[in-house]
Amino acid sequence: MKTYLKFLFFLMTGSSLWAQQIICSTENKEAVNQKFQEIENLNNALVGEELVAIGRTFLGTPYVAKTLEVGQEESLVITLEGLDCTTYVENVLAFGMAKEDNDPSFETFAKMLEKIRYRNGKLKGYSSRLHYFTEWISNNEEKGLVQNITAALGGTEIDKTLNFMSTHRDLYPYLKDEKSFQQIQKTEKELQKQPLCILSREMLSMNEDLIHTGDIIALATSIEGLDVTHTGFAIKAADGRIHLLHASSSGAVEISTLPLVEYLKGIKKNTGVIVARPL
Repeated sequence: MKTYLKFLFFLMTGSSLWAQQIICSTENKEAVNQKFQEIENLNNALVGEELVAIGRTFLGTPYVAKTLEVGQEESLVITLEGLDCTTYVENVLAFGMAKEDNDPSFETFAKMLEKIRYRNGKLKGYSSRLHYFTEWISNNEEKGLVQNITAALGGTEIDKTLNFMSTHRDLYPYLKDEKSFQQIQKTEKELQKQPLCILSREMLSMNEDLIHTGDIIALATSIEGLDVTHTGFAIKAADGRIHLLHASSSGAVEISTLPLVEYLKGIKKNTGVIVARPL
């Protein structure tokens, strides 16, 4: 039987003490250490190439939805045995960051994951998680981790209200808590102040050559109140086209058979993409 650990980590970072509550099985803790050994000899000069090399080591990992909805309160959940599209991107980035820092340890990986996953890098309850992927991009841009290049690729701003979580409260168990619900509503109001820039499928087709391997691709949607339905990494395949390296809801981490432009045509209500380049 799998044994889950819930513990408080203390780690000195410079002159400060970092502490965080983490949920992780003993098997997953060991898997993190094994992953560091697996990627130890990956040495790519370009950030994007390095991230995709790390991302490839997850090929075949099962897709599992709602991997972070564990326990009665928000904790830093760490699992490698099953990933959804967002946690796949987050885990690959966290391994890349820890490797770049030359500190391949579970503690450093956990700290990097918290930095990526939560607003301003700090876990402060359920509402501090970057639920809307457009905020995930903008907040990680403020941290200096990614750069939103959608506009530079020919994207255009659209006017859209983001309120899917508050208008579908029953889909999110943690929103039964009134305080968390009100905080999510506050976040949604703040998001209305940020421009939402989308690269249409037509513009993506015209500027596909400007997409780099390792760019983070977020699939924009026409679903009311929602910004993004899926995410993954761009990867230039043997055919010279950009494909999607992602945790597919159809089964596992994989590289899309179709090039990204054609792949998007099969996604219901897709309106284009948002592109963020890891730094």
